[in-house]
Amino acid sequence: MDAAAWDARYATDELIWTAEPNRWLVETFAGRPPGVALDLGAGEGRNSLWLAAAGWDVTAVDFSVEAIRKGRAVQAAHAPETIPRVTWVHADLRSYVPVPRSSTAVAVLYIHLPGADRRTLARAAAEALAVGGVLLVVGHDATNPTEGIGGPSDPAVLFTAADVVADLAGLPGLEVRRAERRGRPVGTDGRVALDAVVEIVRTS
Repeated sequence: MDAAAWDARYATDELIWTAEPNRWLVETFAGRPPGVALDLGAGEGRNSLWLAAAGWDVTAVDFSVEAIRKGRAVQAAHAPETIPRVTWVHADLRSYVPVPRSSTAVAVLYIHLPGADRRTLARAAAEALAVGGVLLVVGHDATNPTEGIGGPSDPAVLFTAADVVADLAGLPGLEVRRAERRGRPVGTDGRVALDAVVEIVRTS
């Protein structure tokens, strides 16, 4: 988690990631009534902009100033109608504290941290959920380096769905809707990346 390194990576005019929203985000939030969303680790903003286009008011948080710069540029060029709906925030997720019970959608997608930092982030994200809100945590599964393709290979920052559920143990008012390993097609040659996908709902 080196902000300077990510700034250097994002400091090009080309997108590092696809412009399309994450498939698990779309699967989880498509058709839900829009509300207040929090995108933790927004990168170039592909998921934030998709949510905003669907009517959500989004706070997009990232620790790379270059990612936020690029996200704003993409927004201005391709989705200017979403500008009033997205607030860009430069912050380190390891210390960022969202407003408790303020969001009806929280996304933590492909943020790979050592276990203690991951637990802190997951619990902060869950605390940001309003009643009825949904937290979606997605990352490269711990089995991906040997059974899938792409993503980090350091086992210290990889996790399973069960790890995320354990991170949230003891927090009241949360219900696990799904915690599973999912295959995600990569490219056109049939290769599949393996993701840990966790969906949590605040019930009280």
